[in-house]
Amino acid sequence: MEGLLNVVKSINAVLWGPPMMILLVGFGVLSTLYLGFPQFRRLGLGFKESFGKIFVKDENKEGSMSSFQSLATAVAAQVGTGNIGGVATAIVSGGPGAIFWMWIVAILGMSTISVEAILAQKYRETKDGQLVGGPAYYISKGLSEKGLGGLGKGLATFFAIMIVIALGFVGNMVQSNSIASVMESAFGINPLVMGLVLAVFAGLIFIGGMGRIAKFAELVVPIMALVYVIGSIALLIRFSDMIGPVVSAIFKGAFTGEAVLGGLAGVAVKNAIRYGVARGLFSNEAGMGSTPNSHAVADVAHPVIQGTVAMVGVFIDTIIVCTATAMVVLVSGANVAAIEQNLNGPVVTQMAFEAAFGTIGGQFLAIALMFFAFTTVVGWYYFGESNMKFLFKSKGAIRVYQAVVLIFVVLGSTLHVDVVWELADMFNAIMVIPNIIGLVVLLKHVKNMYMDYDKQVQSGQALHYHYKYQ
Repeated sequence: MEGLLNVVKSINAVLWGPPMMILLVGFGVLSTLYLGFPQFRRLGLGFKESFGKIFVKDENKEGSMSSFQSLATAVAAQVGTGNIGGVATAIVSGGPGAIFWMWIVAILGMSTISVEAILAQKYRETKDGQLVGGPAYYISKGLSEKGLGGLGKGLATFFAIMIVIALGFVGNMVQSNSIASVMESAFGINPLVMGLVLAVFAGLIFIGGMGRIAKFAELVVPIMALVYVIGSIALLIRFSDMIGPVVSAIFKGAFTGEAVLGGLAGVAVKNAIRYGVARGLFSNEAGMGSTPNSHAVADVAHPVIQGTVAMVGVFIDTIIVCTATAMVVLVSGANVAAIEQNLNGPVVTQMAFEAAFGTIGGQFLAIALMFFAFTTVVGWYYFGESNMKFLFKSKGAIRVYQAVVLIFVVLGSTLHVDVVWELADMFNAIMVIPNIIGLVVLLKHVKNMYMDYDKQVQSGQALHYHYKYQ
């Protein structure tokens, strides 16, 4: 296992080097400027569309989700171990400054994810009476429109295979691994038993299809996020005298790499950036090509609406939940203890809650992470299923996929956390490449759709989308 870990780390050193940073941050900057800073100008619309209609009983078209259900499914996938274990890992490995770069990735990622969601709406399809879409669909069809059909089909197929492996298999190993580790620490539950229990409950949701996944997400996700944030605020009150120094540490560490509050001595700025960007992507998934699979099936009047809703997901995931975790870890000094004890992952965040509230605090974190990670298992399963439908016409392939996902959930609960995280980073990086190519080629379409939306709003006419979906 140590040999595998070293090999994967070597690969990640290349994949997550300057080229990947330029690719991710560069597209975020490009789309932000080209689309006129949508994350600042249109985020309010996203919140209005996301939460303003929660209690309005509108019937969705058959085979689709409501805008809020699509957002909840996306957030279910976004808010997972990356928000608890990933943030702690970023701080331990890259210092407090990693959090600053995580924020930058989030701000730029809002623009990126809006592009993904809008293109997913434009190029979605109907299969077996249900809407389906995502990067594989907009890469294949969009590049074909540009006279690059062969390239588009090849990139789309490669992406679809990678997302099935990265999220459905390896990614869900990360989730079950994190759940098993904290539940063993907090309650003494055997990791294998925990993995088997997770697989049973996940399987019951998988077999219910899109409808059951949507209802599960819209019910569980808002409650779990709210409870976790409230718990984090309670901890911050306990350590309120440390909030100022921690905020200072984050900004100093981002640019100087200095050791602050007993953190990593002499940590390089490049490590802060590397881990901040990597964990930021793993957490909010902007540019990775995952969440467009749920935003594609939202029943909205115009694709731009769902593009603004998608930005809300990144805001909730990183600006709210990840920041809560970062502050919890830093104000409690859990990062210092983790370095001294050579610990990593969600156990670090668990230590923070235990420092504030004793055993009950650790158990609260364990239960919170279980819900976070379990909803991510469901969301990532769904994203993989959408791409299985792109790759295979047979319904039997979906059943096989379901079974393999559940096997990986069980296996992940028994593996060493370092190996799982490094594998996740590797496959996430590989996924990004074909997706970003598609986004760059099709970015002009997104600007045209923004202009179309603005024109309709300014004219006062009822919103409609006159671009063809197919």
